Amino acid sequence: MNPEFYAAAVAFEGDRCIASGDLREVARAAKQALDRDKDASILVFDGGTSAPIEIDFRGPVENVLARLPHTASTASEAEAAASSAPRGPGRPKLGVVAREVTLLPRHWEWLAQQPGGASVAIRKLVEQARRNGEQADQVRKAREAAYRFMSAIAGNAPHYEEAIGALFADDPARFEISIARWPADIRGHAWRLAMRAFGREPRVSAG
Repeated sequence: MNPEFYAAAVAFEGDRCIASGDLREVARAAKQALDRDKDASILVFDGGTSAPIEIDFRGPVENVLARLPHTASTASEAEAAASSAPRGPGRPKLGVVAREVTLLPRHWEWLAQQPGGASVAIRKLVEQARRNGEQADQVRKAREAAYRFMSAIAGNAPHYEEAIGALFADDPARFEISIARWPADIRGHAWRLAMRAFGREPRVSAG
């Protein structure tokens, strides 16, 4: 099967993806696989970061599920709740903070000529820089996630080193060629993770 691109968790039994999606359902499927074959090689990954998720599979499935770690979505929900909580008196939700900015005369000249004046121009520049920084950070995290998954499960796959080189060289064409002989499920998930690093939408045909 092909892992879902935005799955919370992904489980592999050897080179085959056996489950993807909610962590509880993934853990259940992994437990069932281990019950069928106690020597099965099971790896469970965080769907976003590819960090390994350690699961204690001892006992019945109910016990396994009860011991699961908190998911990232729980933390996100808590953060959202905190941000929507009432603020203290005299503290507006949105506002402008006045602080000193030191610039050269030519900078002030340029800012004064921009639509809306210096303050509007500075805010636009800051927002653009922030967006650019966030995009670069997202690419870096996506590349790390792809590398983490590939290192954990595909280290002995053909052309592994070439695939890693293509990932960090931002070369999707060479990456796709390098992983062409990998097992289908590993290839499909590696491709989906790499597409985020390349800043592109995943293609179903690669999986």
